[in-house]
Amino acid sequence: MNNGKHLKISLILALITTIVGTSGYMAIERWGLLDALYMTVITLGTVGFREIHEVGEAGRLFTIFLIITGVGTLSYTAGSIVDFMVQGRIMNIMGRRRVDKKIARLKNHYIVCGYGRIGRVLCRHLLERPVPVVVVEANPELVPGMEKDGVLFLCGDASDEANLQKAGIQSAAGLVAVLGTDADNVFLILTARQLSRNLYIVSRASKDQAQAKLRAAGANRVESPYDMGALSMAQRILRPTVTNFLDLAYGDSREDIQMEEIPVSANSPLATLTLKDSGIRQQFNSIIIAIKQKEGDMLFNPSFESRINEGDTVIAVGEVASLKELAKILSPERY
Repeated sequence: MNNGKHLKISLILALITTIVGTSGYMAIERWGLLDALYMTVITLGTVGFREIHEVGEAGRLFTIFLIITGVGTLSYTAGSIVDFMVQGRIMNIMGRRRVDKKIARLKNHYIVCGYGRIGRVLCRHLLERPVPVVVVEANPELVPGMEKDGVLFLCGDASDEANLQKAGIQSAAGLVAVLGTDADNVFLILTARQLSRNLYIVSRASKDQAQAKLRAAGANRVESPYDMGALSMAQRILRPTVTNFLDLAYGDSREDIQMEEIPVSANSPLATLTLKDSGIRQQFNSIIIAIKQKEGDMLFNPSFESRINEGDTVIAVGEVASLKELAKILSPERY
């Protein structure tokens, strides 16, 4: 039986004992409700006050019975309350420690600062991949939502260096700043950039004039949800078939088509090979639509003579299972 059931049973027993005691004094001594209840409470509480009225022989016998049964019941109730409070506190502490240990073991994860509307949707999409995520959120009212969503989180100020270090910023792959205001995001990015010079930082901008400040603070990329939403709506009007295809390629609802970017590591057997010699089309039934070269240049629709080099990022379209197998070949250290 768990602590909650113990507590409920003990409270019910205490209530029943009080009702029986009050009813007993009213029936035996012919007292009023308040006098009978007062006598029951001081008897069960063992406070040692004198009786408010003279108690007859039957009343004394009833008092003895009430002390023997009632005091034990109240002791059980008090113990259940203490146990419930202590055990609940211990469980919270143990649960928090387990979460902290999981966070400490993460590598190449993403820190999402802010769990508002954008942060919550962002985390849901990242976890579907799945991509390891740690959320830093200052509002304690959002804790139940994070627990329900099953995300690892820290409740605290995201711009506090201690919280960012606890979230594993030194080993993180990137940070997403989606706090409530642009000023908060600027201060967060300044703090994060001081802690990790090579961290990839993406920030939300609520106002157009804040984008330059966010980049100057150290953000690698700044996105405006309003601009992105308007652009997406415009593309759906101008290029509905293209956007439908991209929805299918980006979504996880279909297994027959997916678009993925895969980095090429130094120990990949395909590194330094041309596309025609790599066998990607034949072995993995996938199409390479672009190669982002190590220098940053984007090579669209690469020819069969195009070479795959270490540090490049291959953008491929194919079945989900095939892309996973291709990723194992191009980035074997990740699997």
